[in-house]
Amino acid sequence: MKKILAVFLTGIFLLGVTGAALASSAAEATALVDKAIAFYKANGKDKAFAEFSNSKGQFVKGELYIFILDLNGVVLAHGANEKLINKDLSQLKDVDGKLFIQETLQTAKSKGSGWVDYKWTNPTTKKVEGKSTYVKKVDELIFCCGIYK
Repeated sequence: MKKILAVFLTGIFLLGVTGAALASSAAEATALVDKAIAFYKANGKDKAFAEFSNSKGQFVKGELYIFILDLNGVVLAHGANEKLINKDLSQLKDVDGKLFIQETLQTAKSKGSGWVDYKWTNPTTKKVEGKSTYVKKVDELIFCCGIYK
């Protein structure tokens, strides 16, 4: 009985730690978006987009990075893959066929901010995983930062 209780309590602890780590990542993602918005407002679009697209810059923190979309789904800045800049991703689907960029655009336009869930290949693990991206509309731009679940 003591072993069962110990295993149960260990499981509860690990779930708590995992949940806390996920919550921390979500908090870090929203904070990075807010920092990017402040940088954009203080420095203007050109300087901000250059910094957001700098893979070694202040807006890339491990697997967290900023990317910017216009209201049509065109990438204007991207901290992890500069080849995506100026690409129209509006019809991009995840592995389940979900048009997640369309949902990103809709969330930003209708709510101003929020989270969009989809599946994407994690560049670290090389496996398809659940991902959640925080999006926030400012002016005619959508600031984004995603976390793997």
